[in-house]
Amino acid sequence: MTNFKNQLVKRLAIVLLIALLGVTVGLILNNGGDEFVVPTAIGDTQKEFIESEDFKYLDRANRAFINLVKRTSPSVVQIRTITEHPAVRSTPRMQIIPPEGLDREEFRRFLERFRGDSDRWFFEESTPDEEAPPAQSVGIGSGVIVSDDGYILTNSHVIHRADEITVILHDGKEFEAKLIGQDPGGTEVSGTDLAVLKIDSEDLPTLPFGDSDSLEVGEWVIAIGTPFNLSQTVTRGVVSAKNRANYSIKYSNFIQTDTPINRGNSGGALINIRGELVGINTLIATDGISVGNVGIGFAIPSNTANELLPQLIEHGKIVRGWLGIRMESVSHDLAEKLKLDGPKGAFVVNVGPNSPAEKAGLRPGDVILELNEKEIKDSTHLMHLIASAGAGAKVELKVLRNGKEKQLSVKLEKRTEAAIASFETPDKPVTSQVSLSGMSVQNLTPEIARRYGHQDESGVVVVDIERGSLAARQGIQPGYLITEIDYTEIESVEDYETIVGKLKEEDEKFALVHFKDLRQRSFYKTLRIDVDDR
Repeated sequence: MTNFKNQLVKRLAIVLLIALLGVTVGLILNNGGDEFVVPTAIGDTQKEFIESEDFKYLDRANRAFINLVKRTSPSVVQIRTITEHPAVRSTPRMQIIPPEGLDREEFRRFLERFRGDSDRWFFEESTPDEEAPPAQSVGIGSGVIVSDDGYILTNSHVIHRADEITVILHDGKEFEAKLIGQDPGGTEVSGTDLAVLKIDSEDLPTLPFGDSDSLEVGEWVIAIGTPFNLSQTVTRGVVSAKNRANYSIKYSNFIQTDTPINRGNSGGALINIRGELVGINTLIATDGISVGNVGIGFAIPSNTANELLPQLIEHGKIVRGWLGIRMESVSHDLAEKLKLDGPKGAFVVNVGPNSPAEKAGLRPGDVILELNEKEIKDSTHLMHLIASAGAGAKVELKVLRNGKEKQLSVKLEKRTEAAIASFETPDKPVTSQVSLSGMSVQNLTPEIARRYGHQDESGVVVVDIERGSLAARQGIQPGYLITEIDYTEIESVEDYETIVGKLKEEDEKFALVHFKDLRQRSFYKTLRIDVDDR
């Protein structure tokens, strides 16, 4: 009986093993069989394409952009400039000896960085060569036709100092262009980097001006221009930000966009989805190494260009209004202190002598809230409003002074380099050469005392604060009066320099300084004598 049971168990085991093998083989065959289904799947993709609702929306958006480009691109032109330079003859003065670890070619590329040790390294002395023909450089940019009789907007830097300007239309026709007017950047007087050209032609395709103020961050825009001397190129992106400042262009309030913009796009069009001109492409941000696009470009708003266009055509330049103050935007802390409903307005830091502001009674410490009943957002906003009002205009200012609102009438004057220089006081007061925590001070003259409200006082007045300095972080401002340091009375720059010098000699780390602000409020500040002051 036992043998029978053993045989039965063996037979069952064999049956189970055969069954298991069968299942395993079946799985393998099934998996292998899946590979043979592929041709059937490929055959399925050859069925007729069925348009979904989502695809229809995408197709309509795609066609909209294509039609937008077809409609607007004929209004964007290429600008080619030729600038002549006197030929020069270069004479080697020294043999090049590269720094250790830098080969000759690397040294040539980085020469400017290392040129301080001129006793060792190579330089060339250039002299005019009157016998050789003048050298020429060719520049490339873009422009936008804004009138059917041939007026073209571009950037001032595109045509700067050009001897010849040629405009190439979308269809390849070329025209000699005349410079009508420009507002170059880089100075305290001018500053949008706009220029207007004129070609002798009629019935040209134009771009209508859009309202750049109504642009919203995230809105689709396209840029059309001729980057890197390529034929007309179209790129697409969004508005990344508005009212961006740039310190090299005084009156900038740029539109920032991620629409790819490169060299040669300058002066070209930034266009909204309605086919309207909303900006003139002007600047790009780079990574400091390459000159290509990194996703940050800037365009002059169309409202700014449209506002300045008539004056550029009529006068060839922009004449701006001048108030004669130094100002800064109202911070959150100052707004809370003055009980304003948020940071708005422009805080008057300094009033120029004999300026329109001084004649109208504006004082340091005033906050300008409105101009001609228009609320002031910040100091940049006020600067643009004053500039656009123009020389000779009479404007009404609402100011906040000592918690009370006042109305002042101001007749603006012309903004000139001489007017800006007038901030320098005529009596040339003595200025200290000793800095304490980033402050510069000078003697308190009657003119300065009247300007800052320090009549019948003695001391030295703060005239400049180094950006990011200890004094700046402590909130010290130009116009503040210093009356004593470490309980020693200060009546002149000489007293100031003596006590500061003594503190440094004694290796003191701090100075206790007594101030009076622009409202004649007294307070003490403990200023650290940092290493840079020693």
